[in-house]
Amino acid sequence: MNTDRWSDVVAGAAGSVAGAVVDPRRGLGRLRASVNPRTLVTLAAGLAVGFLLARSRRRG
Repeated sequence: MNTDRWSDVVAGAAGSVAGAVVDPRRGLGRLRASVNPRTLVTLAAGLAVGFLLARSRRRG
């Protein structure tokens, strides 16, 4: 995994989110164009793992 590429993805997504605050229609369109299915699957898997870890620590 190339860490330089991930930093570019994160910076681009952060910029798109900031743009969505200023101009919601244009910013969300740009965000949709920059996110690919692989990124969405990775994000969803990370959220699910984080949720399960937090839930298991809360019970313990």
